[in-house]
Amino acid sequence: MPRHVAIIMDGNGRWAAERGLPRALGHRSGVEAVRRTVQAAADLGIPYLTLYSFSSENWSRPQDEIDDLMGLMKRFIRRDLAELHQANVRVKVIGERANIDPEMMALIDEACELTRDNTRLTLVIAFNYGSRGEITRAAQRLAEDVAAGRLAPQDITSEHMAQALDTRGVPDPDVLIRTSGECRLSNFLLWQCAYTEFVFLDAYWPDFGRELLLEAIAQYTARERRFGGLPCRSTA
Repeated sequence: MPRHVAIIMDGNGRWAAERGLPRALGHRSGVEAVRRTVQAAADLGIPYLTLYSFSSENWSRPQDEIDDLMGLMKRFIRRDLAELHQANVRVKVIGERANIDPEMMALIDEACELTRDNTRLTLVIAFNYGSRGEITRAAQRLAEDVAAGRLAPQDITSEHMAQALDTRGVPDPDVLIRTSGECRLSNFLLWQCAYTEFVFLDAYWPDFGRELLLEAIAQYTARERRFGGLPCRSTA
């Protein structure tokens, strides 16, 4: 079983369009898929699950769709926080905090604080997140350390960079799943996915759940991860 599963939840709008439904209903059905997936990951003993819920590029969408997505995020936290906490799930939110609605930030901070000591599953929610922005912020933090004399430029390592990222303390994903048939990362965990296995599924996100999660994990476990090395040869 992978230690860390990351998911790009794609296809809510197309799922709705194929059924003649408003896009908003696709997003609401996507929230139900989130609930199923979190439950399945916890049941399977997966320690870390990262979900790409809202990218920094999503602000270019129509305002009514953005408002609906923000409302869904708020309702998810209000409705599910107590249940997540009772299930021993830790919530961690990564992404840019600037220009986020204060009510939303208060809910996010409450969720993270309430669940910070939980140990069954760490649910990482990438909200207002873009990997290039994350890497830029990390570089700025290291530059500040250099300017303050706390770190010499020649001493900066990849470990320093990893600790400056939003995901510090979270292991890199073993497998990244993207639904809807699209085959790209869309500015998601670019640094962290250096050796991640990718699984692209044709199913839309609202149809995702335990069965498709197991299908993706089966593809992952069938692969040989070499991390740049050569496969081990039998000495028999």
